[in-house]
Amino acid sequence: MPAYPADVLERAARIRLIGFDVDGTLTDGGLQFDSDGREHKRFHVQDGLGLVLLRQAGIEVALVSARRSEVTLARGRELKVARLHIGERGKLECMRGIAAEMGIGMDQAAFMGDDLPDLATMRAVGLAIAPANAHPWVLPATHWVTPQRGGDGAARDACDLLLHAQGKVEAILEHGEHP
Repeated sequence: MPAYPADVLERAARIRLIGFDVDGTLTDGGLQFDSDGREHKRFHVQDGLGLVLLRQAGIEVALVSARRSEVTLARGRELKVARLHIGERGKLECMRGIAAEMGIGMDQAAFMGDDLPDLATMRAVGLAIAPANAHPWVLPATHWVTPQRGGDGAARDACDLLLHAQGKVEAILEHGEHP
């Protein structure tokens, strides 16, 4: 495991909900369209497993993206993410609503984002995470920057941090594969 800063581990130990922006965090941020206008995105398989492991560890996962995308909806459903908020312009209000529904404070919520539409949400949560290639303007609001770039395992880095801070890694490794 990487050497996490003590304050980041302390924040991560309290997290019960994590929201992920999609474009630029779960993807590399590139938008690809074929000649018929159909959208294509590339997701990293390790990020997907990380989301599944979080869910199985009892940490609620939400995808919160301003872009309406059938590809993102399909990926979220494939991973059995129950909270898919796609085409959501009010990311902060969305995360506050989920936290309230769960009966937790925003200090128990984390958010991973990479650019200005994520900034207000990142400022409001207990743990703000950004991928290595996040825009510099969001970095002052970020508690931890992942070693990997968006779409290249950055979300898995965030998942691993939470699992480590909450003492879940040994049980996962003991099992040998994800359940």
